[in-house]
Amino acid sequence: MAVEIGEHLTIEDVVKVARERAAVALSHHARGRVERSRAVVERLAADARPIYGISTGVGDLAGVHISPEQTAQLQVNIVRSHSAGVGDAFPEEVVRAMMLLRAHALALGYSGIRPQTLDLLVEMLTRGIHPVVPSQGSVGASGDLAPLAHLALAMIGEGEVTAGGRRMAGRDALQEAGLAPAVLGSKEGVALINGTQAMAAIGALAVFDARRLADVSDVAAAMSFEALRGLPEAFDALLHQVRPHPGQRACAENMRRLITASEILAQARSRQKVQDAYALRCIPQVHGASRDAIGYVQRVVEIEINSATDNPLIFPSDDRVISGGNFHGQPIALALDVLAIACSELANISERRIERLVNPHLSGLPAFLTRDGGLHSGLMLAQYTAAALVSENKVLSHPASVDSIPTSANQEDHVSMGTIAARKAAQVIAHVQQVVGIELICAAQALEFHRPRRPGKGTARAYEAVRRVVPPLGDDRVLAGDLRAGFELVRSGAILAAVEQMVGRLS
Repeated sequence: MAVEIGEHLTIEDVVKVARERAAVALSHHARGRVERSRAVVERLAADARPIYGISTGVGDLAGVHISPEQTAQLQVNIVRSHSAGVGDAFPEEVVRAMMLLRAHALALGYSGIRPQTLDLLVEMLTRGIHPVVPSQGSVGASGDLAPLAHLALAMIGEGEVTAGGRRMAGRDALQEAGLAPAVLGSKEGVALINGTQAMAAIGALAVFDARRLADVSDVAAAMSFEALRGLPEAFDALLHQVRPHPGQRACAENMRRLITASEILAQARSRQKVQDAYALRCIPQVHGASRDAIGYVQRVVEIEINSATDNPLIFPSDDRVISGGNFHGQPIALALDVLAIACSELANISERRIERLVNPHLSGLPAFLTRDGGLHSGLMLAQYTAAALVSENKVLSHPASVDSIPTSANQEDHVSMGTIAARKAAQVIAHVQQVVGIELICAAQALEFHRPRRPGKGTARAYEAVRRVVPPLGDDRVLAGDLRAGFELVRSGAILAAVEQMVGRLS
């Protein structure tokens, strides 16, 4: 089924189009809204009054009047001059999400674009013609000017695209697909490049990954908890009823379900042990706080992906054109900085559990989870790798949104740096996926030393999922391949799917 634009998009819709290549279609009512908005622009373009972006320059050049004869050239010039991105190109999934969100924002009917220009953008997305969009150069001021300009550049038959696995000139790709480049009319250049769709695209994918990551972090923690023979009283529902943060309660419930029927935890304990270290005892409090923060970010991103964020905006029903600042990325910049911090904490506590697993002074298990320590180093270096990624995340978690460097001759004197926040959050999440993957591998290895006692219902299924891709560690071997497999288990959601088949959907 095609994902419909012009009404309401979900984060899941973005993932379907970006990663699963779902088809896209304009909603039934969207075309009429676009046509009505365009009619207002056509009328104003013939008017002598200065209207920002229609009959004036942009940014600090807003005071320069543009004649009707120069309008079309102005729009092309805006796209060309703003195509100033640098650095590595965004992955195709990010570009697809950008294209979807830009088309959706235009289809809301406040941008004044022509229907045929919107149709071209949708057609390019459908046929897999993806503009090459450099990842650096946006300060999140008038939205994501540089990234969106590179997207628009391909629409006018300039710049580069990827299509069918090839990188090629935009004009050639359109020609091969039987599509004509857009000939921009008044306001269309501004409509295409003004908005927050780069940061929102990265953010939507990052939120999807973060939600899954929170669930998998609970799975990995439950495996480590069993291997270290923690005290399940820390997850008692009574305890969490009197501090009822939603994420904390959800995590505690997940932990109870995952370790249900554990023979390892049923084994008699020494009466000396009355409580565990925080990395075990406080799993619901730490994971739960991250869950709540991810929930906040999700709400912000869902609003953003359904917003009109260019400038000026057209309100046909009121016969008004309003120049404002909906393009400013501050709401999403702050949220994505929070996302990076929240996910970093999942890795911080995961690395502490990894250390407890491999450290014989803390685990009661063989050193570095190898039976012949000394001759073999076991999983010693797995903890080093986790520590390195956690340390890097601490640098990446410094908020981008607290910075602002004025642009456009001080007209844009406060900027959000939202796309930097988005890129950092995505990088942090990738690191956390790897750290949690390492914990899964270490916890599975630690469970080997508890045989023949079986883990709980959920953790046993997680152990089996790990063992399908990473065999038990006997003699030393190259660990890099194992760590890649652990990362993919987390990133793909394969381990979560396996566990939820047994215990049901996690909270």
